[in-house]
Amino acid sequence: MSLRILEATLGTRYDTSMTARTHTFAADEPAEVGGTDTAPTPLELLMGSLASCTAITLRMYAERKAWPLEGVDVQVHYTSTPIPSFVKHITMRGSLDDGQKARLLEIAERCPVAKLLRSGVAMESRLPE
Repeated sequence: MSLRILEATLGTRYDTSMTARTHTFAADEPAEVGGTDTAPTPLELLMGSLASCTAITLRMYAERKAWPLEGVDVQVHYTSTPIPSFVKHITMRGSLDDGQKARLLEIAERCPVAKLLRSGVAMESRLPE
């Protein structure tokens, strides 16, 4: 599970189709910057990764603890100034007490995508051999 591969192919303008395992999805840019606005932007896909990872992590933790978490909504806000930052607004549904909610909020910071973004990632670009 350590090596994951995603393939991306640029279309006629900025529209890009991507494949991960057997799943196909897309990215594009808004019309005001020259895209065709047919899909989320790459940044919006990253925000979606953070939101969905947070929700899934909370569900997994609550299931292990047998806590009554009925649902989770995560709204991610991004700002680029003064420094790039994400803020997650998390709504938890179910008969959770204040202690359970506080613990789940701590767990939200431990989802794999949040940890990856917080730690930074080594990155390089290569041409195929």
